[in-house]
Amino acid sequence: MLIKELKSLKLLSTIFLFTLVYQLYAQTPKDYVNPFIGTSNYGATNPGAIAPRGMVSVSPFNVAGTQNAPMEKDSRWLSNPYVYENTFLTGFSHVNLSGVGCPDLGVILTMPTTGELETDFVKYGSPYSFEIAKPGYYSTTLNKYKVKVETTATTRTGISKYYFPEGQANILINLGLGLTNEEGATVKIVSPTEVEGMRNVGSFCYYKPDESYPVFFVAKFSKPADKYGVWKKPRKYEGLEGQWMGYNGKIRLYKQYRKEVIGDSIGSYFSYNFKEPTEVEVKIGVSYVSIENARENLERETEGLTFIDIYKKTSTYWNDLLSKIEVEGGTKDDKTIFYTALYHTLIHPNILNDVNGEYPTMSKRETANTSGTRFTVFSFWDTYRNLHSLMSLVYPKQQSDMIKSMISIYDESGWLPKWELNATETTTMVGDPAGIVIADTYLRGINDFDIEKAYEAMSKSAMQLENNPLRPGIKDYVNKGFLTTTTTKSGSVSTTQEYNISDFAIAQLAKTLGKTKDYKLFSKRSISYRNLFDKEFNLLRPKNHDGSWYSPFDPNKGANFEKNLGFIEGNSWQYTFMVSHDIPWLMRSMGGQNQFVKKLDEVFEKNLFDMANEPDIAYPYLYNFTNGYEWKTQDRVSNLIKTYFTNKPAGLPGNDDTGTMSAWLIYSMMGIYPVLPAKPLYTITTPVFDKVTIHLDKRYYKNNTLVITSNSFKTGKKHIKNIQINNENLNSYFISHDKLVNGQLLKINLK
Repeated sequence: MLIKELKSLKLLSTIFLFTLVYQLYAQTPKDYVNPFIGTSNYGATNPGAIAPRGMVSVSPFNVAGTQNAPMEKDSRWLSNPYVYENTFLTGFSHVNLSGVGCPDLGVILTMPTTGELETDFVKYGSPYSFEIAKPGYYSTTLNKYKVKVETTATTRTGISKYYFPEGQANILINLGLGLTNEEGATVKIVSPTEVEGMRNVGSFCYYKPDESYPVFFVAKFSKPADKYGVWKKPRKYEGLEGQWMGYNGKIRLYKQYRKEVIGDSIGSYFSYNFKEPTEVEVKIGVSYVSIENARENLERETEGLTFIDIYKKTSTYWNDLLSKIEVEGGTKDDKTIFYTALYHTLIHPNILNDVNGEYPTMSKRETANTSGTRFTVFSFWDTYRNLHSLMSLVYPKQQSDMIKSMISIYDESGWLPKWELNATETTTMVGDPAGIVIADTYLRGINDFDIEKAYEAMSKSAMQLENNPLRPGIKDYVNKGFLTTTTTKSGSVSTTQEYNISDFAIAQLAKTLGKTKDYKLFSKRSISYRNLFDKEFNLLRPKNHDGSWYSPFDPNKGANFEKNLGFIEGNSWQYTFMVSHDIPWLMRSMGGQNQFVKKLDEVFEKNLFDMANEPDIAYPYLYNFTNGYEWKTQDRVSNLIKTYFTNKPAGLPGNDDTGTMSAWLIYSMMGIYPVLPAKPLYTITTPVFDKVTIHLDKRYYKNNTLVITSNSFKTGKKHIKNIQINNENLNSYFISHDKLVNGQLLKINLK
């Protein structure tokens, strides 16, 4: 008996070890992704099911109801539909944003319940457990109802499976609940298996409420409902006449109702009486054009496919894209944070057009058609710094389509986008960053778009002095060289710097296009921030309209998003070095290399560096502009990765900013960084991995692969001895984009 048991245990152990080894070696990039990273610490990501660049994501929604305080959507500024620490779930939203700083979307919520019908989310919400999240898949169990939920997604359709126990079951579609307090919806039950409608969204950052817009949907159920209907909760009327209304302010149920219902707090319900445990599948197609398009999106992307078919297809697509970069060496956690970061960069910008090519145009929201891909969600103040150059390197066809989308936006509205969202211009943040992205993309060799029209658009925003939405205060900028404390009530210095960087980008593109006069003009304008350098502090400082220094001046004021006259979302320390296109001048002005390094050290050593925000994101790489202090870049970058990026829900330093923080991490772990926007150069640091293989797109690059080696993980060495490209020594810590992609092997030798 004992011998038999021991043999059985041995066999089980062998099977377990074999399985473990198989799983270890069979892991693919998608298997390393942890969608829970960034769902805490205000990372603003969510673990919901989504396809790459998907219009739809099926996210658990757990930020409503006092049960979730203090991380509750009406209790504080909250821009995400899901917070890891929260415990009370009120549904699954179908259009969401990832890694943004302002609330919007988080609407078209479905919720499975059991028992008597309840339409108040505070009452029907449930604790949940057993969460699983993978690329293209999310699952949990609703404890209150003992209902398991599985979700997956195509580009434009969310698919959910609800596993109901025996008894009465309900599926709710709540159109009153959302991440913001934007109102307005319609709903119409088409049949016992289908419902259609619209939800109004918009007012990103609560700006421009007059530009809110509709998102249309069609939902189909795998089983016909025994009962169905619509609910509506109207506002409560005060005054004498309200006394005669016994239904005043109370929820109304429209049972078996098949006409359209319009309102704010409305929704639909489908109820069943199951005699045994039963699965119901719900598919929701979405469109920003029409209900008809939402239905077509649903049918064309899911017809004839099972839940498993769709998940496998989406999962494979994720793996194909993630496999464009292969890493060797490093720990499992290293690979997890790397591939999760790459996953986050492939969510936004996302697709706006329907399967038939239709999309709403910028400004007028007329219906247009594209034969390619129309992208949306351009958070350029963040992404111009690194994300788009990463797309150019790894996914150049996507980046090309993004540029074409930007040019189409110019055709439709007369201006390039600033912070565009679903064909609306939110005008969030400052600067004129779209031109930086266009110039940088073209200069990296991606030129299959109309560069002359793009240049025309860039020049317009740089030169039009009146009614310029992209460059407020441009008159002072052109005439004085800087914005003053009178020009703007916030960010006079930092906005000047942003305009400088845009002008630097135009200058580089003008030079390439042979526009010599423009090159000289914009090159001169790109360094006008020099007027704001104060030698008393060795920092940038605001100036008044008469040219005098703004006083009293506290260079620390502005940290932690404190509003101040000189800087947007930062202070003088966090902006002074944001002039990577002019570091030699800044170095001389500070008193030479040693003083420059000393000042830069202060940023890090006095806890003035903000990893969670963009203005100083390139600071750790600036030591590479010196001679002899490059090792500080290697140490700073390594320490920042270890400190701020982990395989935990709080594993981002803060808001992912539509993939910008993730792009910083990807580059930094590979050992290269695009420190100069619109200058196709990379600066070099110690990689985390022994070997990185980037599979290049043959439509844009001549080589199949680019390999970066270092043996940093295997040897434990951290400092760079020398750098070679195709076995030839580099004489600096910089390499051009062309030299990098046209070479096949970048060796970073360590000591």
